[in-house]
Amino acid sequence: MLDAAILGAVLASIVAAATTLLLASLGELVAERAGTLNLGVEGMMVVGAAVGYATAYGTGSLILGAIAAVLAGVMLSLVFAVLAVWLATNQVASGLATTILGLGIAGLIGSPFVGTRLDGAPELRIAGLTDLPVIGEMLFGQDAFVYLSLLLLAGVAYGLSRTRAGLVLRAVGENPVAAHALGHPVRGIRTLAVMFGGACAGLAGAHLSLAYTPFWASDMTAGRGWIALALVVFSAWKPLWLLAGAYLFGAVSILQLHVQGFGLGVPSQLLSALPYIATVVALVAISALKRGQGAPAGLGVPFVPDR
Repeated sequence: MLDAAILGAVLASIVAAATTLLLASLGELVAERAGTLNLGVEGMMVVGAAVGYATAYGTGSLILGAIAAVLAGVMLSLVFAVLAVWLATNQVASGLATTILGLGIAGLIGSPFVGTRLDGAPELRIAGLTDLPVIGEMLFGQDAFVYLSLLLLAGVAYGLSRTRAGLVLRAVGENPVAAHALGHPVRGIRTLAVMFGGACAGLAGAHLSLAYTPFWASDMTAGRGWIALALVVFSAWKPLWLLAGAYLFGAVSILQLHVQGFGLGVPSQLLSALPYIATVVALVAISALKRGQGAPAGLGVPFVPDR
């Protein structure tokens, strides 16, 4: 039986683990609702992690590191946008190429920092609330990235469902030809959506290297970008379902760290594979339930305006 202190620590670690996934998948959700399938999330995350860490290490400022990570994610997303949106190349191939490019750039930038460490982002503790049993540390003892991810979630949910800009973005994702006929700049809107996705992926990388594990290691994203892509499908392209999915997958990833401590004797290799097994199981279940019908009709289809 877990005591309150241990349970609270486990719940707090689940929230921290889920934040990286939530940030990255939020950006991808917006890009996909605009009709653009960006498989470069992993590359943008790892570039954000490397640039954010290098900047924070060189300047001593975590804020500058986070800003640099966001800008790095946006810059790499523009490479994808030029290829997939403006040159109308295959989006899958362009996204994979972007990931490969990002991994190479991150390895180059991060190589001087292997073995170094930073003081991670501080926890925003609130006297009297953080010390509450079980939920105190989970709700009131997290770093700024956690609360920013929830604010972004609320903003995306409201923007997509309650604003004219969100309506136009969804129209572009559903029927770009009709949106173009109504005078909306389809390629410009898709580019902005991809840039938002790059910014969120870069911020997710910054959370990873500046808060969750404040050091640099090659390929430290460890496939989280691919899980973020799966989360968008899991959520049926709905922000609130995305929150549930991110915290579910965060719990699975944390579970692998705690199971052996309970003396269950589960092989460590199986535990390391748990997040990816959960991804496959979730996608199979979604396919069986046909929840994937929420996909935008124009997702992954290049758009070339009439001249």
